[in-house]
Amino acid sequence: MGRDGKNKRVLLAVILLFAVSVFVGAPMVGMQSLSIHSVLHPAAAGLDADIFWKIRVPRVCIAFLAGAALAVSGMAFQAVFRNPLATPFTLGVASGASLGAAVYMRLGLAVGLFGVSGMSMFAFGGAALSIVLVYGLTRIKSGFSIGTMLLAGVALNFFFSSAILFIQYMSDFTDSTRILRWTMGGLEIMGYESVLNMAPFVASGAAIILFLTHELNLLMTGEELAISRGANVGGIKKVLFFATSLMVGGVVSICGPIGFVGMMVPHICRLLIGADHRYLTPATLLFGGAFLTLCDMLARTLIAPAEMPVGIITALLGGPFFIWLLLGKSSSKMGMME
Repeated sequence: MGRDGKNKRVLLAVILLFAVSVFVGAPMVGMQSLSIHSVLHPAAAGLDADIFWKIRVPRVCIAFLAGAALAVSGMAFQAVFRNPLATPFTLGVASGASLGAAVYMRLGLAVGLFGVSGMSMFAFGGAALSIVLVYGLTRIKSGFSIGTMLLAGVALNFFFSSAILFIQYMSDFTDSTRILRWTMGGLEIMGYESVLNMAPFVASGAAIILFLTHELNLLMTGEELAISRGANVGGIKKVLFFATSLMVGGVVSICGPIGFVGMMVPHICRLLIGADHRYLTPATLLFGGAFLTLCDMLARTLIAPAEMPVGIITALLGGPFFIWLLLGKSSSKMGMME
């Protein structure tokens, strides 16, 4: 057991090194090559320094935060539902957040509270509403199963997506194009305002999940066993739902819906480091941030000088991964119940 823990700490250190390398190296990669001297020298100024500090560094920060948030949210849902297909997208949380943000854009509002943008608040409200509806729908009928909850999430996902299409259709050309481009998921930002808006949501939600790693391990054993060991399963679920809604709402309000990160990253990390959430949670945060940062590097260099929405890259990777997960025996390998 001691050797196993030591091996996992070594793997976690390797993942940390990988994530740091990606975070540091990503701003240097792009359509225009930058030299270290031109951007890091104390007297550095001019176009290269502006590209690096005002565009690429904020974009890498956003990508890392969004990837970490989506990945750890997916991990939390998979632990709660003991199903590798449970993610913020399959449960309709991301679609609810997207609907809230789309309503905000359509109304043309420009409000904020305590430094939090109105779009972030609307997105969080939409994410929270979707969780309440999914949980409420499955509680209406006694004896509901995890599969029933997942199906309810899929149904709500379709409904929210249709509502977004309706809003887009009823909008003028400018708003319609803006909503269409935003629903593809992208990280096209400039400056650090978006980073500062997203960081509190991600940091708060991630801190809650890191604090509940022991409870996540208990939930993985089954609700009955978790209750027998003194866990307040209902309260833990509510806290986890709040944390994931917080993170997903913060990410979607700025980046739009970016799919499959919450499915792929936790599964890859389980294969690397195991299902113990004491190690899995920090590994998922680090690897998720690095993964989306790498996807964004591809998005801005693959068809340069044009840029591709990063949501397209993650969907191209996630589609085959989803099929492999469905057809393979990965569920049993991860010890999860369908």
